Amino acid sequence: MSERDTNNSLTVVYGIHPVCEVARAKRRFFETVYTTKEPIKAWRDIQKLLSPKTRIVFVAKDQLARIAGTIDHQGVVGVTTPFSYRKNFFDAGKAPFILLLDRIQDPRNLGAIIRSAYCTGVDGIVVIKKSGADITSVVIKSSAGLVEHCDMYQAATVPTAVESLKKAGYNIYSGALGGTPIQQVTFKQPCCIVVGNEGMGVASEFIKNGESVMLAQRDVDISYNASVAAGLLLFNASLQLGRIK
Repeated sequence: MSERDTNNSLTVVYGIHPVCEVARAKRRFFETVYTTKEPIKAWRDIQKLLSPKTRIVFVAKDQLARIAGTIDHQGVVGVTTPFSYRKNFFDAGKAPFILLLDRIQDPRNLGAIIRSAYCTGVDGIVVIKKSGADITSVVIKSSAGLVEHCDMYQAATVPTAVESLKKAGYNIYSGALGGTPIQQVTFKQPCCIVVGNEGMGVASEFIKNGESVMLAQRDVDISYNASVAAGLLLFNASLQLGRIK
């Protein structure tokens, strides 16, 4: 039985970095890669990363845009097997620094947060299946393809995620207004940073079972964008825990 649990449909991946990272990570296989008839500058490097079994098709730019569903394809689009999640929750001993995304719905936010998680040395990411965004082509592009190098687990609901965190022994730190100022927080491993939904914030279940952490800001009536807040929380926690230098 595989460690990972896959979706059912194929995924379109577009953009130079996303296509390269999918190929480089070797977690999934490109069935077909489409590119322009006039080769892009990065094509030679991309082709070196592809499996000999990948079918390469040269098409016009307008056809490439139709396949990608956007003009932001940078001249290359791949059709790959689905992104796969872990089947089992994280072991706090092996993954002492994780991130939980509480019903993040904007795929661009999700991708940007995953990119920050990779950069700050996060061991794993938990997402909530109910009311949360899935890993789509937009998420992959927004993460610059770095989602391919991240270990991710999909919890069914908020209560099941809380229960899994408690059972594994994680210290839970939720980003929320009214919490302890981040400069006064002592992060302890195993550590789980929780970033909340764009509109509702972090679910009360996480706050009740951990510590609320507040980022300094100019006006309490306007909060940071979810991906910006995630980056700030992760950077501060990671720096304090010695995950980055």
